[in-house]
Amino acid sequence: MLKVKTLLTVLLMFLGSISAMSEESADTVKGWKTGGVLSLTGSQISFTNWAAGGENSISANSFVNLFANFKKDRMTWDNTLDLGFGMMKQGMGEESRYYKTDDKIDFSSKYGQYAFEHWYYTGLVSFKSQFTEGFKKITDTVRISNFLAPAYLNISIGMDYKPTDNFTLFISPFSGKITYVTDTMLSAAGAYGVTPGETVRYEFGGYVKAQFKCNLAQNISYTSRMDLFSNYLENPQNIDLNWENIFNFKINSFFSANIHITTMYDDDTKIDIDRNNDGVYDGKGSRLQIKQLFGMGITYKF
Repeated sequence: MLKVKTLLTVLLMFLGSISAMSEESADTVKGWKTGGVLSLTGSQISFTNWAAGGENSISANSFVNLFANFKKDRMTWDNTLDLGFGMMKQGMGEESRYYKTDDKIDFSSKYGQYAFEHWYYTGLVSFKSQFTEGFKKITDTVRISNFLAPAYLNISIGMDYKPTDNFTLFISPFSGKITYVTDTMLSAAGAYGVTPGETVRYEFGGYVKAQFKCNLAQNISYTSRMDLFSNYLENPQNIDLNWENIFNFKINSFFSANIHITTMYDDDTKIDIDRNNDGVYDGKGSRLQIKQLFGMGITYKF
């Protein structure tokens, strides 16, 4: 919990600095464009003498998307921070159970110098992880993830194509990917591709990052982000994928509904599989991972 409190403190400080920047004069922040979206959604269900059965539950999900971009003359510097966290409480009293429904830390900083029409020489640093430990099922006691387990650091050099403010395509033939698994139990098991007992794995390869956003209708916006990585040193044909799609439906100034669909594939992440479809896990393998999240609640855009 201490790690979570520390990260939340840093987040609040960052939000304060963004807010302060937006209130300063135009001369002070000339060249900067900042903003973000804060969202909190939830659901609740309870049963009393309900013949058909059911279990009481309450859930809440939140996400924060912040950006701070600088552009002046022939230089650009784009920074984004995406945070997501959700919890569900199932049952009542001593039998109640808590389960994590969403958990994400995603930071990216990209610096570019103009090369020629819509193209920039660019360096990129990105970091991805989660806040707390995770479990495969609500009844499990053996964790499958934790803070910095895994965590991914990507350092890349390449070219960035930016024809408009709504689309960017970064291509890097020289990219370093570092995977961290700092949890002792997961490290000992060789989770997420690290050598058993080691906490770090290094990869070198090619990297592509694309982002697109648009308005599908007056009150419907769409954002898509895709990351692709190929490890030159081992099985380069097995390309890592992280593809996030966000649909936002604006109801009024403060209420909205949103759909998050994330598709992932990592050849180094082995998942329990049921080969015989008999309900028994009898092996591990790489699989396409899909997460879908729907929420309706309070949204504040600035």
